[in-house]
Amino acid sequence: MFTIIIQAGGKSERMGKDKALLPFLGQPLIARVIDRFSGLGDETIVVANNVAEYRFLNLPLRPDVIPNRGALGGLYTALYVSANPVVGLVACDMPFASPQLLAHLKATLCETNADAALPSTEGGLEPLHAVYRRETCLPLVKKAIENGQWKMIAWHKNADVRILTPEETKRHAPHPHTFWNLNTPQEFREAEEEARMMNDE
Repeated sequence: MFTIIIQAGGKSERMGKDKALLPFLGQPLIARVIDRFSGLGDETIVVANNVAEYRFLNLPLRPDVIPNRGALGGLYTALYVSANPVVGLVACDMPFASPQLLAHLKATLCETNADAALPSTEGGLEPLHAVYRRETCLPLVKKAIENGQWKMIAWHKNADVRILTPEETKRHAPHPHTFWNLNTPQEFREAEEEARMMNDE
């Protein structure tokens, strides 16, 4: 059983407004991301603090369980609110996020009995496009928060984390902008043009 969590808890400071709600090719960016993962999980939940703004999605909405703890707090909330043992976490600002990659990460986690499965690129890990085992990760993330940690990977040293090599990641997510997260109006415009050119609409 698999829960898809769409993480919409960021403050969008560089955008100046809630980027998840900005139109991307005619629909709110978060709706595009949700559509990409439609049918992959047994439930889909949106984690967002301004829940009233997201009611139009007609999905379960959950605010952060531990407020003001950044992305790590968002991961804790994702694990806490999931009804299923395996949780796929996806940031709301990734218009080219890959359901095929998330499915492969889920299979990797289940086959190896790992605690988490993350893709990597030449730029590093992508913990906001990854899969986590609720039972084992939840206490580790909670302890990291209680210890004043902020980094998404602060608890990894105490867990069995399977990391896809950049080459393996590319095999399952060949789109060059899979992990492109949009932070500025210029990036929005560039990503929309990229989607049109690649017919990824």
